[in-house]
Amino acid sequence: MNKEIRELEPKAIWNKFSDLNAVPRPSKKEEKVIQFMIDFGQSLNLETFSDEVGNVIIRKPATKGLEDRKIVTLQSHLDMVHQKNNDTDFDFDTQGIEMFINEDWVKAKGTTLGADNGMGVAAIMAILESTDIAHPAIEALFTIDEETGMTGAMGLKGGVLKGQILLNLDTEEDDELDIGCAGGIDVTAHRKYNGKPVPRATMAYQITVNGLQGGHSGIDIHRGLGNANKIMNRILYYGSTQYMMRISEIEGGSLRNAIPRESVAKIVLLKNQSEAFQTAIYELAETIKTELKHQEPNLKISLEEINLPKMVMGLGAQERLLKGIYAAHNGVYAMSAAIPDLVETSNNVAQVSVKDGEIEIKCLTRSSVDSAKMDLANALKSAFELARCEVSFSGTYPGWSPNPNSEILDVAKNKYEQMFKEKPKVIACHAGLECGILGQNYPEVDMISFGPTILGAHSPDERVSISSVQKFWKFLLEILKDIPKA
Repeated sequence: MNKEIRELEPKAIWNKFSDLNAVPRPSKKEEKVIQFMIDFGQSLNLETFSDEVGNVIIRKPATKGLEDRKIVTLQSHLDMVHQKNNDTDFDFDTQGIEMFINEDWVKAKGTTLGADNGMGVAAIMAILESTDIAHPAIEALFTIDEETGMTGAMGLKGGVLKGQILLNLDTEEDDELDIGCAGGIDVTAHRKYNGKPVPRATMAYQITVNGLQGGHSGIDIHRGLGNANKIMNRILYYGSTQYMMRISEIEGGSLRNAIPRESVAKIVLLKNQSEAFQTAIYELAETIKTELKHQEPNLKISLEEINLPKMVMGLGAQERLLKGIYAAHNGVYAMSAAIPDLVETSNNVAQVSVKDGEIEIKCLTRSSVDSAKMDLANALKSAFELARCEVSFSGTYPGWSPNPNSEILDVAKNKYEQMFKEKPKVIACHAGLECGILGQNYPEVDMISFGPTILGAHSPDERVSISSVQKFWKFLLEILKDIPKA
């Protein structure tokens, strides 16, 4: 399958993308891809080094005639989100991504593709390896752990980079030039509970919510997609208030930055309530599916009988858990008053785990306004503390404030209009880009972000447009020819 990918044009990018996707590179486990990138730079006899946190920097001199231009830092992140379908047998720690072509799209077989941000990495690699591409002095910055904390960008010290212009290649619509992004903070709620023996005259069921699209918890948050954790909580709340239902386990979602697609709960119910319970849950399931029929046409909610578990939650802990999750905001919290159609603040109730006396709830809260980010984080903290959880904040990172007077933005806008006979969309996005963090230690660097069209990022439906990659590549090469003089 991957062989046909290498024949796509431009081959320079697709071959590097194929090489990259053969290397396991989940976030926080980037050792193999870091060494891969160091070996690549050294094989080209270019200055190559890794900093103390694992970011890789490769430098290449300017081509003839462009020696007087500003140094350009080309930046992308090495890690990828690891998500797969439940019926896909795949080990992200050891296997390379299996790709295939579907019309104008390259996709992966049952897993995320890694086009986010592998296409940017591949483009930079192709430029570093080239012998016939005109460019100023290039400084390639490959950061780590962008998807689960941005610790690579955070750990990059001031004084390491030499670039005066930074091109971040991590935007996912090919007609957009990004000049701003949201910041974020991880909100984690945790508590212990005492398990109780399973009541007598009971039977057990497994409730499964699946078939949801999932997606990027920033870019896709405004689409009103179903959140498996919130749907499951709605079902369990109803079951607990109308029937003598007890929770044994819940496992929903997997990553903070991915809208949860699946949730599974094991519950116990009085036998004499079984028939009425099943009828009521299926009626509720139809109601939820009707509400989400436009956004989630493949939503499935199923109920099957299982063996009785050993323990269930106490009624008090169960009630507080379900009310706490019900009260926790999910989705868009506020739209920007400054930029039309931009989500300002949002939250993703990303993971819910209840098992063996432990409750853990993980959220990712985003905002382009730092005070609003903390306001929503504190609202979540309050809801979870009322459920008697201990709540912690971590992984906070800043947003990127737009600079509409950017010199490189003017270059990119003019070049785009010349090449494609239309104006690009100059935007700020609700995703987390590393530009805001990098700008803290490099405040004088002029930055923009752009890239090819990638849909379904952070889900197994992730795909990248072949024609868009061609457009992005031509655009990038033309920008490099027109970098301002130093």
